[in-house]
Amino acid sequence: MDKAMVVVGGGIGGLASALAAARAGLPVRLLEQAHAFGEVGAGIQLGPNVVRVLQGWGLGDALARVAAFPAQLEVRNALSAETLGVLPLGERAVARYGAPYATVARADLHALLLQAVQAHPVALQLATTLARVQQDADAVHLQTAAGDSLTTPLLVGADGLWSRVRQTLMPHAQPRSTGHLAFRAMVRQDSLPAPLRSQVVTAWLGPKFHAVQYPVRGGEWLNVVAIVQGHVEGDPQSWDHSANATELRARLANAQAPLLDLIYALDDWRLWPLYDRPPMASAAEQAQGRIALLGDAAHPMRPYLAQGAGMAIEDAQQLVASLLAQPAHVPAALAHYAQTRWQRNARVQARAIRNGQIFHLRGPARQGRDASLRLLGARLLDVPWLYGYGA
Repeated sequence: MDKAMVVVGGGIGGLASALAAARAGLPVRLLEQAHAFGEVGAGIQLGPNVVRVLQGWGLGDALARVAAFPAQLEVRNALSAETLGVLPLGERAVARYGAPYATVARADLHALLLQAVQAHPVALQLATTLARVQQDADAVHLQTAAGDSLTTPLLVGADGLWSRVRQTLMPHAQPRSTGHLAFRAMVRQDSLPAPLRSQVVTAWLGPKFHAVQYPVRGGEWLNVVAIVQGHVEGDPQSWDHSANATELRARLANAQAPLLDLIYALDDWRLWPLYDRPPMASAAEQAQGRIALLGDAAHPMRPYLAQGAGMAIEDAQQLVASLLAQPAHVPAALAHYAQTRWQRNARVQARAIRNGQIFHLRGPARQGRDASLRLLGARLLDVPWLYGYGA
């Protein structure tokens, strides 16, 4: 039997778990179904809780070379452009939580993790799709689509929303459509008119939609995501970029400058329907026996708390900590991992769902939300239980 733990999935969560294990001296084999490592998407926000983990893995300098570190988060009314509340970040986040708040291009974070993994003796295996997973008391047995067999004492499913590993454990629990669509774009800031450039995180709240913009790549690029309620027919892979721009402009027609100006300044939008799962209900959704789930394979969440990648990285750190605490008994270690993680992940999932509802409020409820933000500002926007975790 191969003594290496096997990680399925070469995205951010899979690379994070492989890196955490390799740094601890654990043998690791990582299986990725694509023919080359890469990451799609646009930007990621990393709260201090996540940046602390990356710094602890020796990646603080590498992150500083590719990320931006916004000085504040602004929340604005999309229909009036009024600033409703401000949360100072920057040095305040460092002083309060021991690490900064970072914003980074998803591809840059992925490349950073991949380079760190490649500096360790991790076996990286591309173009490998799982066909069958079966576990018994002593091991997990894998068969690939190419007919190869592999046996491991520990399997980590980090294979995303449509996880094949998760399906082995819970075959009848499918992801659900949120009814929300995400339009995403990234653009060089020097290609934008000066009034549209920004070095802070700005969240624009509108009825049945919201948008978020923030700097990445040292502030040289701007990441923009707009979330709207609704559905689009057809295959997402064939949705045309220019058609996406037309669709988004129509949906945000009531927004005011500078948000509407920014939407009109960008022509290339990628469009994704958003899926999630209900908040976790038990530790069994995080691990069973010798199989652990991590990141979106365990707890896909809506992006309204900006913690999807963060929870995957936290999972990776705790997984290895649990394995080191009980190295002779994998099922007991995974049970500890699951008990430690599932309630926090469930809380983040639930808070993200609630945030989405608050962001999209209409009528008197929207007016009440705006009044609360004007009055309480940073107190409502700060999340100590989230950002202070593990400090």
